[in-house]
Amino acid sequence: MQTEIAPSGSASRTIRVRADDGVSLAVTVMGQGPGLLLVHGHGGCKEDFADHAPKLAENFTVAMPDLRGHGESDQPSDPAMYSFERMQHDLMAVVDALGFDRFTVLGHSMGGMVVRRLVLDAPHRIHSLILMDTCAGPIEGFDPELMDLGAKVAFEDGKDALKALLDMAAPLDNAAYHRVLAERDGYQEFVDRKWELLSEVMWGSMIRAIAYQADDSDEMASITVPTLVLVGELDAPFRGSAVRMAEAIAGSTLVVIDDAGHSPQFENPEQWNAAIDAFLATN
Repeated sequence: MQTEIAPSGSASRTIRVRADDGVSLAVTVMGQGPGLLLVHGHGGCKEDFADHAPKLAENFTVAMPDLRGHGESDQPSDPAMYSFERMQHDLMAVVDALGFDRFTVLGHSMGGMVVRRLVLDAPHRIHSLILMDTCAGPIEGFDPELMDLGAKVAFEDGKDALKALLDMAAPLDNAAYHRVLAERDGYQEFVDRKWELLSEVMWGSMIRAIAYQADDSDEMASITVPTLVLVGELDAPFRGSAVRMAEAIAGSTLVVIDDAGHSPQFENPEQWNAAIDAFLATN
């Protein structure tokens, strides 16, 4: 995807990894060293981390997949081919293809929901964990019936109608997001391009999965790997969840990113970088 956000001048390659059900996943890889897997959220893409990947790649092999239904990955038309479990298996296919035995993983929003299942199911594969603007169960303050309505619109009326609904509801709207839209050249085009490339079938299937997911708060206490929990100061739906996850995971570190919303890597990149660098340097 060519946008203002794409890394410039960095040695990177995009590979295809085939999942066990035949879905082909696009994965951007750069750097050498221990494995670092960066997993975007619902409606995101691998380029969500492209600003920071070149620096991270100085010490790690950085892998950034497009989850199925997103970006340059395949978009199955069958809703049954989208689930947290399916995406969890996709991530394992990616790290296995790259030869990562144990690796560090960052999961953002829905990506964090996928990653927490991966960590709970395969803790022996995880070196360290970063949970960013995510939660251990249903999103606080989000009405499952309204999320069902969004899914229905996605399935029956398509992306244009869904976008009109989301623009009106603006569930993750905040001042930090609007500041970046206004101040960063090409950011609106980047956001628009992500929307253009995603599957409405994925969107509807996964918004229902998010709405009705099990609450794994108690299970989070079983996580023993070094863990960083990040959340934007202005990301109200996820602040409480971040605190509860950090309290549940013994020895974890909670960092609240100032003046940032749901995507702090864009909205306060300096503080985000400092938190990530400090965590990776000591773990």
